[in-house]
Amino acid sequence: MKTVIYVDVDDTLVRSVGAKRIPVPRVLAGIRELRGAGATMYLWSSGGGEYARRSALELGIADCFDGFLPKPTVVVDDQPVQEWRGLTQLHPNEGVESVLARLRGRALESSQPHPSGGTS
Repeated sequence: MKTVIYVDVDDTLVRSVGAKRIPVPRVLAGIRELRGAGATMYLWSSGGGEYARRSALELGIADCFDGFLPKPTVVVDDQPVQEWRGLTQLHPNEGVESVLARLRGRALESSQPHPSGGTS
């Protein structure tokens, strides 16, 4: 299963102090690292998809994302979000190391010989 990551803009990638926007370097570096490891990523915001896109351009990371979306206000699914298989929620203060380890593990698994003779 491919790792798909949704990232929020405000108070995740950038903090606001009055009218000043302050990038969060550790998170920006993590975004670049996750993309480099093969994650599919979407940037979303309650400010809307266009706001997310403009923010990514401003921060120089637009090329890391596959799309820009408004943050949902309703999710229609047969399972509660907290029961989604494989779902991990990270706070911006947490490192991306656990997600990177998962991505690296998948890359290693896919390069291992499969019992049928091919690769998985």
